[in-house]
Order: sequence, then structure tokens, then C-alpha cells
Amino acid sequence: MLVNKKGSLIGAVLAVSIGILVINVNSVIFQGIYDAIIRDMSDYRFGDIYVYDEERSTIQKSDIVLINWFERIPNVEAATPRLEGSATAETRIAGQEHEKFNVPVLGVDPISDIRTSTIHETVGEGQYVYARNSIVVGESVASDLGGCSQTGFFMSGGTDPTVTGDSGQDECQPVRVGDNVKLIITDQWGIDQKKRFIVTGISGTAGGQGFDRSVIIHIDTLRDMLDRSGESRSIMVRLQESVTPYEATQIKNQFLQAFPNDNLKAETIEESAESTLSGFRSGIAMINLIGYFGMMSSAFAILTIQMMLVNSKTKEIGIMRAIGARRKDILIIFIMQGMIIGTVGAGVGSAMGLGYTTYAKVTKMEFQGSLALEVNYNWQKIGETAFLAFILAVIASIYPSYRATKKQPVEAMRTV
Repeated sequence: MLVNKKGSLIGAVLAVSIGILVINVNSVIFQGIYDAIIRDMSDYRFGDIYVYDEERSTIQKSDIVLINWFERIPNVEAATPRLEGSATAETRIAGQEHEKFNVPVLGVDPISDIRTSTIHETVGEGQYVYARNSIVVGESVASDLGGCSQTGFFMSGGTDPTVTGDSGQDECQPVRVGDNVKLIITDQWGIDQKKRFIVTGISGTAGGQGFDRSVIIHIDTLRDMLDRSGESRSIMVRLQESVTPYEATQIKNQFLQAFPNDNLKAETIEESAESTLSGFRSGIAMINLIGYFGMMSSAFAILTIQMMLVNSKTKEIGIMRAIGARRKDILIIFIMQGMIIGTVGAGVGSAMGLGYTTYAKVTKMEFQGSLALEVNYNWQKIGETAFLAFILAVIASIYPSYRATKKQPVEAMRTV
């Protein structure tokens, strides 16, 4: 019957395949964004374990002691201290003074930070912080200090040195490698500290988890300007790739037990990212629910196609009943059709979904400069979706099959 009704077969298979494809595409995009946010938060800001002082703005205990403790643990790759502040940035470009207030400042140890974080890989022009007077400027800050924000232009990496605007600002020239930038930072005593830096790199990261709206300097320089000798805002810990979330939690607990009286708090990346991702998980659940409703719509399409097959095969059903076929035999035939449609549709839909997943993974898919998706093959999800599509196809075939069994031989042949 299916061979003789190829159009119906193709339509039914496509209904199942498209339902599976929609769910797989939603999974790749939205789960990919979710995983990408965790990836970037881990790589740039928190690491696998994030340590900070629960009561004070900085960690009073020596960061050397804390880092040495972590790096003695076999599963720890590296650890690094970080310090944060806020500054007013000033620069002179093309003879004009530009100023930006409340620029976030990140202080890093260049040697250990490269081992712990991948933020240095986001420097597309120049190089990472390597000396106490060097500074890495985020793309957005570089653009703003060049006057680009005043004319409404945003430049990524400064590919075009001059842009002419119509709001009184004739030039839009972002800060470049080799330019001078002066930072004015208020120390803990309320005194303004000023220092001039040489721009050694421009950092650009998509998705808002990087430091494209910040500047990065040597941690010792920031300590001097804040008058916080030896202090750190946090310790970022990188674990080996083979470490499981359970093992990460165990290392975190061991650390807290080793320093019980220092008011230190340690969080795994899942805990650090919870406030950011809690709402996003609800959105993923809603998108998945919409996808499953779409798959149910494909089941109704199968039901309609099966009803059409039953109506078009009225004569054949009558002949089969006349020569002795039982109602159970007719029922099995049409349910088998549903199983064939479900199997072929699930196979084709899964193949299409895998093809899209592979494409997204190979091309490191992103949308208009947003963060690159973190794409993984979720075989359990793929299998569950294919199985659900198969079951729905079979269930959608039950009622048409039952209708076929209700046709009497004489009535069926007389109808034709």
C-alpha cells in the first residue's frame, strides 16, 4: 500500500522528520548557547573552582599560600590570583582628548593567568599583558576612547582607522596597539592614583562573558594603585579536563576544610554560574516543550495520511476480508504501516539533525558576532527524540487501523 502511495509515504516521513529536526535544531542552538555561556564563564572569569572572601572585598590571606595548596592537588592544572577595580581612562588620539569613566580594571598575574585562563587567546591584535606598564584594552573601551561612541559608530578591532560622522566629531579612530592610555584609580584611602600605560593588545570576546568592556593590567600594578599590597579579589582554579563535577566538588570541600577560619568561600563553576543561568534553563525547557508540541502535530499529520490510505484502499480491505482475513490481520497491516513510517521518519529526521549538529560544530556557529555555540553530540537526547517520534507514529496509526477493521467485506466492495 505504501509503495503504491509514494506521495503519502513521503508526506508522512517528512512530517516525522521535520518534527525531529525542529527539536534537534532547538537543542543545538539553545543548549549550545547555554553550554557556551558556561564555557566562557569558566575560561574567562571563574575557572572550575572560584575562591573569594565571603565578608571582605579582597582576600587577606597570601595568594601564594592558596595557589600552592591547590597546585599540590593531583587533579589541579593551575591557579591564579585576580584583583578588580574601577578607573577613569584617558587618551589622546589625533590631537583630541578622550575620556571614559567607570572602566572595569582587571589585574592579572601574566604567567599563571595564561595557564589558568584562556582570556589571552581573545587578544586578536598585539599580545597579552607582559609588563607592569602594559595594558590590554577591550574592543568596546578602545572604540569609546577613540570617540566612536559619540558618532554612533562601533568598530571591532579598528579595521578602519577613520570614520567620518555628522555629529561634530570628524574622526572615529579606536585605540590601537602602541597608544598611551592613562588610568586614574581611587585607592582605598580615597586618593587618586594616576599611571600611564602602553597598549600592548586589544581584546575582543563575544557574548558578554569576556573583558571587551574592561581593561587588563598587571596585578602588582593594580595593587600598588589601590594600595592593597599582596591582596587579591579572587583565586581562579583550573582543573584537568578529566575531572568530573563530583571530583571538583570534593576538591572544593577539601579546600574549605583546610582553611576553616579565613572566611573563604569556594564555588564550582556550576555554583558560580547559577544566578546567570537559572532563568536560561527555564527558557530552554519552554523551547523544548514547543518542539514536542510540534512533534505531536506531525502525529496528527500521520493520522490524516493513514486515514486517507484507509479510505483509498477500501476495495482491497473488502477483498482481504472476503478471502478470510481477520480484523486482527487488517489491524496489524495498518499498524505495521505506522511502524514503517515511524522508523523511516525517525531515521531520516535523526540523520538531518546530526547533519545540522555536525555543521554547527565544524563551523563554530555564531549569530551576528554573538558567542560561538558549544556544540556536543547528545546521543541520549537524539535517541529519545527518535524513539518518541516512532511511538507517536504508531499511536497515530491505531485509530485509522481500527476504522479499517470496521469495514464489512460486502459494504467495502460495494462502496468501490
